[in-house]
Amino acid sequence: MAVKWTGGHSSPILCLNASQEGLVASGAEGGDLMAWGEDGTPLGHTRFQGADDVTSVLFSPSCPTKLYASHGETISLLDVRSLKGSVDHFHVNEEEINCLSLNDTENLLASADDSGAIKILDLENNKVSRSLKRHSNICSSVAFRPQRPQSLVSCGLDMQVMLWNLQKARPLWITNLQEDETEEMESPQSPGQLLNPALAHSVSVASCGNIFSCGAEDGGNDGKIMLWDVSSEVEKKQKSPTKPTHRKKTKRASYTKQGGNTHHAPADEEEHGKILPKLSIEHGEKVNWLLSTRIKGYQNILVADQTSCISVYPLKEF
Repeated sequence: MAVKWTGGHSSPILCLNASQEGLVASGAEGGDLMAWGEDGTPLGHTRFQGADDVTSVLFSPSCPTKLYASHGETISLLDVRSLKGSVDHFHVNEEEINCLSLNDTENLLASADDSGAIKILDLENNKVSRSLKRHSNICSSVAFRPQRPQSLVSCGLDMQVMLWNLQKARPLWITNLQEDETEEMESPQSPGQLLNPALAHSVSVASCGNIFSCGAEDGGNDGKIMLWDVSSEVEKKQKSPTKPTHRKKTKRASYTKQGGNTHHAPADEEEHGKILPKLSIEHGEKVNWLLSTRIKGYQNILVADQTSCISVYPLKEF
């Protein structure tokens, strides 16, 4: 069962991030921003003027007290030790920001917005160095590649994933998740599963910088959290890599139910050539954000959902 962090927000939490020193930041609807200790104690709170939703929070790896937060079309820089006022703020996006990402050298900050654009902010000169515009719908997520400060991956509700190099004005490659979905539709569907477009909501890059994962919609928010071990599959792909293929504005629907049970699948179990999850949690609420972080020496999954509290699931056995 999850441990609940309460007493901070009064509205649904939309985003989470953790510093290297164990602090956690959370952003919520209505401009709410909270800082938490690793034991779930609220440490600080602020509410941005205008009450725009806080859609992304991001700690600086080199300076754990430095926190970036996006709210509406604005990026604010804060000192987590005193959240009462912004140290600085930037207004470079034309529509609501969905995601922030820092590169390894921390001189560039990427912000993806509802117009489909990605703005690259030069933090040394406080100006936009690049404006990347290729997504035809909302750009929902962006992530710099570790060890490659001039390279990033983005995805959006146009069902496309793109790899960018900031030396060029266009993507190096584009892959269309709709094509992958078409292949999967040839196999029998689970009862009740809807065939929605493969809208891409999140992207994450592994520490090696060469492997990424993308979260796409498959017919609804089922309130489940799953953990996979894909190491064997990654080894196969590295031995025989495949070339990516080249190829309207909607928001995610809510789906809630009661639950909270955890199911462990056999470690080596596979079905029809697909990897089954090693861990499945019946969280019961629509998930807005997942964060994996170490708390008191153990790995945990922090979950933000449609409620005003943070759920913490320990992963001591993994």
